[in-house]
Amino acid sequence: MLRFLTAGESHGPCLLAIIEGMPAGLPIDVEAINHELWRRQQGYGRSHRMNIEKDQVEILGGVIKGETTGAPIALRIENRDWLNWKEKWEQNRLEPLTVPRPGHADYAGMVKYRLKDARPILERASARETAARVAVGAIAKQLLAQFDITVGSYVCQIGPVIADIPPRPYAELWKLADASEVRCPSPIDSERMKSAIDEARRARDTLGGIFEVQALNVPIGLGSHVHWDRRLDARIAAAIMSIQAIKGVEIGPAFENAGLRGTQVHDDLYLNEEQTIMRVTNRAGGIEGGMSNGNPIVVRAAMKPIATTGTPHQSVDVVNLHAATPAYQRSDICAVPAASVIGEAMLAWVLAEALVEKLGGDSLEEMRR
Repeated sequence: MLRFLTAGESHGPCLLAIIEGMPAGLPIDVEAINHELWRRQQGYGRSHRMNIEKDQVEILGGVIKGETTGAPIALRIENRDWLNWKEKWEQNRLEPLTVPRPGHADYAGMVKYRLKDARPILERASARETAARVAVGAIAKQLLAQFDITVGSYVCQIGPVIADIPPRPYAELWKLADASEVRCPSPIDSERMKSAIDEARRARDTLGGIFEVQALNVPIGLGSHVHWDRRLDARIAAAIMSIQAIKGVEIGPAFENAGLRGTQVHDDLYLNEEQTIMRVTNRAGGIEGGMSNGNPIVVRAAMKPIATTGTPHQSVDVVNLHAATPAYQRSDICAVPAASVIGEAMLAWVLAEALVEKLGGDSLEEMRR
């Protein structure tokens, strides 16, 4: 069974990840992992912290001579911003944060863990943690690539700007997205999105949006219909929803489908000239009955606007019990482009997990056989 854990705080020394169950014999390309980390740091509307961090992965175990051994894989990513916090952190000179920020984990976490300081909550709840996830997902992508499965993404909407996605193959759309500062494959809409971000910055506000992640060449039968927790769509939805600030997930155009009749929604089958069974459409998003059906897997996710805004929110000091304004923490204006890359990592992880279950996972050779 594949699983992973991450550890570390936003402004602590580093982020850590442990991957368990990765098959032996998988060649690991460290530069490919670092490239994924770089992609996560890009995007119009990111904060100045992206100018501080230069994320690079260090593999501490589970890989020898460039290949996995079957043992747990240990990953480390340095937080360069730690140098700006180290002295205060170690000398206990960080002021307690007693005014929770609306939209963050602060207040619920303080109540849950009986804390009078939100800092332990926000340090771990921070989306900085997703750097470790992207490193993990990059390794999952390398496993999927051994079976010609590819994963990519693009941004469909930022704030009020909805992109007109050109009708091109997904692989071409991914390339166009990678060339865009907002990861949108429509150049005209990319500029409109940047203008919306600029306007939000001037208003001391933030923007959310929608991104789409796709996986190609996924074999039929990953996941299962027999138990709720083995259904592939449920596992994907949980993984994508676990990304900070994601508040909605759909497989295929699910919410659009909800307003149509059944004859307009379900994907008819036909025989092509090679007598291969194909689908006329892909409105199911590549999953039926909790299992992959051979079509591209298509996942859409809605990200709320970043909760930390330059315009103050109303809150309460939980220690002194009076109205107060939360302290402003350095923040992005828009992180939807970065979230799409994190979405790729999480989708890749779930598919790698299901692939290992399906094919047996002690070694890459065994899986190929």
